Amino acid sequence: MHFHQISFRVRYGETDQMGVVYHGNYPQYLEMGRVEWLRSLGISYKSMEEKGCFLPVVSLQINYKKSARYDELLTVTTRLRKLPGARITFDYEIHSEEGSILAVASTDLVFMDREKNRPIRCPDYVMDRIQNS
Repeated sequence: MHFHQISFRVRYGETDQMGVVYHGNYPQYLEMGRVEWLRSLGISYKSMEEKGCFLPVVSLQINYKKSARYDELLTVTTRLRKLPGARITFDYEIHSEEGSILAVASTDLVFMDREKNRPIRCPDYVMDRIQNS
């Protein structure tokens, strides 16, 4: 399945007094990975919303392995678990610049019709891009 990687440095405001990344920042890192995964297929989340499709997170699991620290270069690998239906599942690994696994995670999101506020199947234009990647 299609995967994508992004790298970024931990900012000071994401850490506690010991320079360790606060655990509540990891979901934001996963979102960054997910949004860039979509962008790597030529789809922006903004354009999906403009076409009337939202993707709310309905499940989030994170297993923390090691601490990330201030100014460390992190890499988030985002991988699609399987072809989506109404639900799309991503698996993630967050690595340090030395290659250590800092966290593994997964998210489930549901394609939602903006007008009806009801689940829908994965839009065809998204499925086409996934299958042709």
